[in-house]
Amino acid sequence: MNEPNPPLTTRRTVSPKHVLSSEILSVTSTMRKNSRWAASTHFINTGTLALGTDLGLRITTPTPRSQRNGRENREADLMAGFYELKRIVRDVDDVMTIPLTILLSPFFAIIRSPLSTGPITSAALSALHNFFVCGLVNAHSTELVPALVELSSTVSRCKFEPSDSSGDEVVLLKIMTVIQDCLCDHNVGSLLGDVEVCEMLETVLTTCCQMRLSEILRRSAENTMHKLVRTVFSRLHTLDPEAEEAKLAEEDDVEGEVKMSVSTGGPIDTTVPSVLEEDAANVEAETELELEKHEEHKEPPEEPSTASTPHSEYGLPSILELLRVIVNVLDPNDQQHTDSTRLVALGVLNSAFEEAGPRIGKFPSLEALILDPGCKYLFQLARSDNMLVLHASLRAISTMFDTMREHLKLQQELFLAFTIDRLAPPVPSAIAKSSTLGRRGGLASPRPGTPSGSPALGLPEEDKDSEKGTSTPTRVLVTPARGETRDLILETLSQISRHPSFMVDLYANYDCDINCENLFERLIDFMTKAVYSSNYTGALDAQQRNAQFLCLDMLLVFVNDMAKRAEGSYPEWPAEYPPAESLMQTKSQKKLILTGAARFNTKPKTGIAFLEENGLIYHDLSPVVSKAQSLASFLKGCSRLDKRLLGDFISRPENLEVLKAFIELFDFKDKPMGDAMRELLESFRLPGEAQQIARITETFANVYFDAKPAGIKSSDAVYVLAYSIIMLNTDLHNPQIRKRMSFEEYQRNLRGVNDGSDFAPEYLQNIYDSIRKREIVMPEEHTGQLGFEYAWKELLARSRQAGRLMICNTAVFDVDMFKAVWKPVISAIAYAFMSFDDEHIIQRAIAGFRQCATLAGHFRLPDVFDYVVVSLSHATSLLPETLQVSVPNYPTIDVEGQSVTVSNLSVKFGTNFKGQLAAVVLFNIVNGNGNALREGWTQIFEMFQNLFLHSLLPTRMLQMEDFLGGVSMIPLRGAQPQRPATRTDGGLLSALSSYLMTPYGASTETLPEATDVDIENTLCTIDCITSCRLDELYSQIMQLELDALVATVRALEALAHERTVAKLKQGSDDGLNPSQEEPSHALPYDPASVFLLETIVSISCQTPQHIEELWPIVFEHLSALLSSATQYSVLLIERAVVGLLRLCQILAQKPAPRDQIYLSLDLLSDLPTTIMNSVAEQIIAGVILLVQKHRDIIRSQTEWNLVFALVRFTLSHPEAARQSFDLVSSLVVDGPEQLVTGDNFAGLVTLLDDFATNASISIESQQRQGRRRESAKAASSPVVERGQRAVDLIVNLKKFISIITDSSHLQRVQAWRQLFLPLLISLGRQSTNASREVRHAAISQLQRTLLAPHPVLDEADPPQVEEIFNRVVFPLIDDLLKPQTSERDPQGMSETRLRASALLCKTFMHFQVRESQAEADIRILWIEILDLLDRLMHSHKGDQLYEAVPESLKNVLLVMNDAKILVPPVTPDDRNERQRTLWSATSERMERFLPGFLTEIISIPPPTEVPREKEGGLDLK
Repeated sequence: MNEPNPPLTTRRTVSPKHVLSSEILSVTSTMRKNSRWAASTHFINTGTLALGTDLGLRITTPTPRSQRNGRENREADLMAGFYELKRIVRDVDDVMTIPLTILLSPFFAIIRSPLSTGPITSAALSALHNFFVCGLVNAHSTELVPALVELSSTVSRCKFEPSDSSGDEVVLLKIMTVIQDCLCDHNVGSLLGDVEVCEMLETVLTTCCQMRLSEILRRSAENTMHKLVRTVFSRLHTLDPEAEEAKLAEEDDVEGEVKMSVSTGGPIDTTVPSVLEEDAANVEAETELELEKHEEHKEPPEEPSTASTPHSEYGLPSILELLRVIVNVLDPNDQQHTDSTRLVALGVLNSAFEEAGPRIGKFPSLEALILDPGCKYLFQLARSDNMLVLHASLRAISTMFDTMREHLKLQQELFLAFTIDRLAPPVPSAIAKSSTLGRRGGLASPRPGTPSGSPALGLPEEDKDSEKGTSTPTRVLVTPARGETRDLILETLSQISRHPSFMVDLYANYDCDINCENLFERLIDFMTKAVYSSNYTGALDAQQRNAQFLCLDMLLVFVNDMAKRAEGSYPEWPAEYPPAESLMQTKSQKKLILTGAARFNTKPKTGIAFLEENGLIYHDLSPVVSKAQSLASFLKGCSRLDKRLLGDFISRPENLEVLKAFIELFDFKDKPMGDAMRELLESFRLPGEAQQIARITETFANVYFDAKPAGIKSSDAVYVLAYSIIMLNTDLHNPQIRKRMSFEEYQRNLRGVNDGSDFAPEYLQNIYDSIRKREIVMPEEHTGQLGFEYAWKELLARSRQAGRLMICNTAVFDVDMFKAVWKPVISAIAYAFMSFDDEHIIQRAIAGFRQCATLAGHFRLPDVFDYVVVSLSHATSLLPETLQVSVPNYPTIDVEGQSVTVSNLSVKFGTNFKGQLAAVVLFNIVNGNGNALREGWTQIFEMFQNLFLHSLLPTRMLQMEDFLGGVSMIPLRGAQPQRPATRTDGGLLSALSSYLMTPYGASTETLPEATDVDIENTLCTIDCITSCRLDELYSQIMQLELDALVATVRALEALAHERTVAKLKQGSDDGLNPSQEEPSHALPYDPASVFLLETIVSISCQTPQHIEELWPIVFEHLSALLSSATQYSVLLIERAVVGLLRLCQILAQKPAPRDQIYLSLDLLSDLPTTIMNSVAEQIIAGVILLVQKHRDIIRSQTEWNLVFALVRFTLSHPEAARQSFDLVSSLVVDGPEQLVTGDNFAGLVTLLDDFATNASISIESQQRQGRRRESAKAASSPVVERGQRAVDLIVNLKKFISIITDSSHLQRVQAWRQLFLPLLISLGRQSTNASREVRHAAISQLQRTLLAPHPVLDEADPPQVEEIFNRVVFPLIDDLLKPQTSERDPQGMSETRLRASALLCKTFMHFQVRESQAEADIRILWIEILDLLDRLMHSHKGDQLYEAVPESLKNVLLVMNDAKILVPPVTPDDRNERQRTLWSATSERMERFLPGFLTEIISIPPPTEVPREKEGGLDLK
């Protein structure tokens, strides 16, 4: 019947007068169908008297007997009213000018009349409805307000004779329609007063609660009620709270007029269908009796009061009254109302919240009603076993929190704590205990569905965990919700938590409040645990799975909201709220308090020490505050302490001062004794020991008596009275005591204890009644209904200081919030991703991963990002299960021109859709967020190496870079792991000659066949890996910030270390037997170790700006490998050498770490010879780059020696030796830059000498192998050619001596010893080279060098000359005379000796046989020369030397003789002593091998006579 409100823009064309006439006809026609109005004479005579009087006629008054009875008169009056109305409007053109009260009066009379029947009343109500619809009743109608007042009274007091039940209910339905028209639909409801509104609301609400009415009618009434309530409460949006509250206070005296009530037996009880069907007659009789009684007491119709008195529109009074009635109906302990009634009230209350929830909080009177008892009743109904009541109450609660939560700070805390407790997994022991204790003190209701023995709401406390914040042990135990109840509660929690700022509000208001529970942490803890299947017992059903989904959804909403705040703008923290910094500081302090309380609850002494250590107690000490007072203040104010332990602690003998200070904190001024004891005993649990009770009671007595209570004369009286109250409480409420103490007995027990007199009877009566009505419940006994009442009492006490709920969707707390919960949140998301199959859930979990990663990067929390990566990496199934070394022989096929390897991993991963999703999500997250990653790089590279081993990585990541040869692929399998000896094949990466350069090369193994399914799965895997964009991630690594880059390299080094160094230490090869050629203790070729090493080096080389930070990590690994080079594969060591030298190129560009280059070179120089031969090519390539591009880093002699040492190791390698010689040649040749210095001169000479020597070694090696070559062929070999060139370069160094001498300011002697002499020694040494070409070149250059003048060479310096012979010439001759020297070149060595003999003689003549040396003593030197010539001459008598020596000696002798050095004896003998001695020695020595040769060359002149003196001369004879 509720017709829609017509649009305001449309009006009917029919005239109001026609509508009025039609409705009059409709009602009167219906009336005539009734026997009472069938005779028209009954209704025409009603106006006879007036008409006759008007015409001047005398009319006789009927006698009483002829008068109709009163009932007939009333019937006539009802009909006459319509005739009168028709008469009034007959001559009126515009009925809108007629007062509305006149127009509606006959209709009102019909509706009010108990004589009316259902159809008649229905017709009258329909007429009223049409009047509203057609505009006859509108905001501009005359006398509208009185008419509305009368309309309200009329429909609220509608009476009619019952007929059939359906017809009667139609009447009620039309009443609802008219009330809705009046109050809601036609812009006239605002003119109603509070009384009228209450009447209408009461009428509709009563109809809703009539359980005997049909379901359709009650549901229609409820719909109408909801619309009325929305209309009424919408007035709050236009009302001024202050003005309305002031009016409300002024109208307290007349408040009684605005009253509502709800009853299940209303004015239409007699129309209940079941009653009518069973006994219609009785019902009619009852109705008539009721109507008669009504008439007896009915006063004449009164005029509307508003016509004469000022009328005010309805406002706060009626709204407050409606809310009061609704809230009272919700009381679960009220036996008058059933759950069906409460369901109606809950729906109405929900509509009120939906319409004006935010405005309700603006009106203190309404707010107070909601806070208490509204919330109290709602929370109690939320424990109902009736699912309908539970659902309706939870809906109202969620709407209330959504619209009014700013005013419900502690109420929300209590509800959420209760909700989390109910949703927690069941604990059997706790359930049993709660079910036992929960019955005591509970009020069981006989009404169906009323909560009885349901879990009670407890104080908002926390779990017993000192780290998360512990709760006081007085938490009220609750029974976990199950089944549909659990679903409803969980859905409600999900709905409440949908607000974007919900979690922020929880954290700021509760977790950052010392007196509140850590609700944010508790809620997250619950939701994360609820995602796991292990949280549920038995097999998961649909409800449990739904619970998992809901909790996961709440977690993801939390993460999503935080991510939105991180990505965009967010509101600033309001200035009127406490500063965010102070809240976070409070949070830190709260953590300390919770930890201290937890330790106190374990051991009070330990807890006190912790509190003192952290400044939570004794920090406020002063002359007026003692330690006992400070401690007592904390103990009383901290609600987290175990009340039992607290009572035991303060009652100990050593803590009397603390006990006294504790009790003094209570305000007992003007407080009755019973209330004082109740307040004291609710703050701690009374100990069981009598002495402790006595101490508490005695202290209380002294403190209470100091407050000067009336009627008590001494503290002893207080003491006895306190004991009596404790005993009375036990006696009256202990269920084991059957006979309760009466007041008389209690009074008799206290005779004479008030300092010898009695207490006043009234005083004791008040104490007795207080204890009898309200038991003093000790802490830890607050269970069941008593527990809830205690919790509610504590809540109200705290709410006075709690303030408003701070609401702000700010990001100020996000960092701390995320830090507190990120690990369980990510774990839950990961579990859901791996466990759930629902596509939407998986998609949401993926989004959650992304957002957590975004938050980790935004907050710079690498641990979080690492955890995300670790969680996803495990979900990918790409992590290797074991430390795989060898690569199986997988089949390789060609697909569309692409070579594809079908491996176990590619097939398995291709079927793992969830793993593919995880991989794509993981790498998409890491791409672009690498700077947020730290430890997670380990998992990334573990997956990389696994993909590498299965040929699934991009090509770029499989390459090895070298110095000159570009790149090459890392081989996956080693065919011949043995180390080759010195190689002669050359090539840049010649070490790879023993390895297969393709992933799967030739093998004797039988390749498994790849099925079409395997190929398809492999292609799926390849597509997934392509989507992961691994090459992009690899490129991004080079742009990482330093910390992330260091973490990356450390992760790689750790993995590489595990596969190499660590594995070697374990002495295990993971069950893989090395080949026979490989030492049993060496590790087999591991391609993954090479891959990791190459990745480390590549990253380090591409980030030169951070080489100083990366170098220690990389060098440690490289050093470990090279220190045990023989234990690893050749390729691994080769790559280590290349990597080390590549890094040295970068180090050379940095001044600070240059000393590390020399450490590296020294490390390389210590490599074993076998290893050195294998890596010589790589070493020399790196050294060449160092020397050519970074010459400034090699300056000192030590540094050059390191370089030359490495070059020297390459001499045995053909290709490396060539490069080495080219390097040395580039140093020695002339150029714009002077490269030869005093620091490298000796090293160059030595190195060139080694090159020449290497030619000798090469020739000797060929001779030993029986491959003697002809001279021409030998001369053309690269080794010999380098030897020859080396000799030339040695000689070429001579020209740098003077330059070095001048630049280094060397003295001539120093230049000789350090520069010139080593050069000569080298030439002398090479003069015995096995290579004839080298040997001849060396001896020729030696001769030229010795005989040519040089600024450093001082021919007149005896020490220099002596060193030339003793260290150059003589050793040369000695070596040539050795048999093994001759064996080097039996055919050509004689020529060398010939040249040597000539060199010896020429050198001697050049330095010694000169006139300037005539005075020099050369006897020893000369004799040695003769000895050498003797040996040379007789070494091989058949060769040319036998003839050449005498010839050379002849020249020497002649020159010596000419120089007057070797002078034969003459007569007279005028030689000096040196000449005589030299001749004598020469003659003696030469006679041994050339007898007579000396005198033959130098003839002895004949003796000549000395003329005698003529006068006395001497006779020489």
